[in-house]
Amino acid sequence: MSDSASHPPRPAPAQAGVAWSDPRREAAFHDWLRQVAPAHALQPASLRPASADASFRRYLRVDGAAGSFIVMDAPPEHENCAPFVQVARLMAAAGLNVPRVLAWDEPHGFMLLDDLGHRTMIEVVGTEPTREAQALYLRAVDALLAWQLASRPGVLPPYDAALLARELQLFPDWYLGRHRGLTLTPAQQETLHSQFKLIVERNLASPSVYVHRDFMPRNLMIPRDPGEPRLGVLDFQDAVYGPITYDVACLMRDAFLSWDEEFVLDITVRYWEKAVKAGLPVDPDFGEFYRAVEWMGLQRHLKVAGIFARLTLRDGKPKYLADAPRFIGYIRATAHRYRELAPLARLVDQVEGSDAVTGYAFGRL
Repeated sequence: MSDSASHPPRPAPAQAGVAWSDPRREAAFHDWLRQVAPAHALQPASLRPASADASFRRYLRVDGAAGSFIVMDAPPEHENCAPFVQVARLMAAAGLNVPRVLAWDEPHGFMLLDDLGHRTMIEVVGTEPTREAQALYLRAVDALLAWQLASRPGVLPPYDAALLARELQLFPDWYLGRHRGLTLTPAQQETLHSQFKLIVERNLASPSVYVHRDFMPRNLMIPRDPGEPRLGVLDFQDAVYGPITYDVACLMRDAFLSWDEEFVLDITVRYWEKAVKAGLPVDPDFGEFYRAVEWMGLQRHLKVAGIFARLTLRDGKPKYLADAPRFIGYIRATAHRYRELAPLARLVDQVEGSDAVTGYAFGRL
C-alpha cells in the first residue's frame, strides 16, 4: 500500500495566479493533474491562468515537452461537460479545428485539451473593414459552412419555441426589471408578449441546422501553425439544432465589436452565396434571407442584454454590462426598420430615454 493510500493527499503548492476557493477541489485537481502528466509530459509547475468564462468554467494553461495544453476547470455542480465532449467530436468529424479532449475527470469536471493558440480573432481583426479583416471573416464563414453541412436532426437539442421564448424573457426579467429597475405596466407586458411571439415565429420559419450559438470572434482562434488555414473554434458546448440564420447573425452582430452595415452586408452575402452553392437550406432570395438574419439577430440581442445584466447583478461580472449599449443599439436599429416591430421600438425608446433611430446602419457603439 502506498503512502498516498494511507494518508490524505496534500494539495501541491498553488502556482502564481491560480487561486482555489475550495481546498478539497484544489487537492482533487492536483491529484488528477499528477496522474495525467506522464502521458503528455506535462510540467505541473508551469500551470497558469489562460482565460475566464462568462459561466462557472475557467481555463488554465500548462506546458508539456512539445508545447502547451489547456485545462478546463468546470465544477460539476454548475457545469455539465458532456455536451462539450459530444460537440467537440461532432465538429472534429465535420473537419473543424477544435481542441481534442485528451483526458477527462468527469466526476470532478477537469479536462485536458489541445491548446489552439494564444490569440483570438477579435484580438487581431482590428476595427476597420480592411481586406485583412474580410479575409479573417471569410475563414470564419468557411468554418461555419463546414459545421452546418454536417447537420443531422435528432443529434443536438432543438432550438425550439420554448427555448427561444425563455431566452427572450431574460430581457424583461434582468435588463428591464433588475438592471433598469422598471416595473412594466400591463400594456407594456402585453407589448413584449406579442412582439416576442412574433419574433419566435419568424425565427422558426428558417430551416434548421447545427447552431454553435456563440459563433463570434472571441471564440475563434488564430492557429499557432501559420500553415493551418482553419480558424480554431471554441466555446461550443451550448450547440443546438435550430435556425440557419443564427450563427451568421451572431458572427456579424458581435457582442464586443460592431461593424458598419456595408461590411456586415458584404460578409453576409458572401456567406449566403457559398451556402447556396453548397446546397444549404438558405432562402434563394438574399433580401429575404437578410431579413431573416436581422430578425434572428434581434432575438439574440434581446437575450444577451438580459444575460449581461444577469452576469453583473447575479454573478459579479460587471465588465459585460459595459457592452449593453451595443446591444440596445442593435435592438433599436432592427426594431425601427420593420413596421411590425414598431411597438417594441417605442417601448425600448421609452426605456432608454432617447430619440427614435433615424438611420439604419449599425454603427460603432
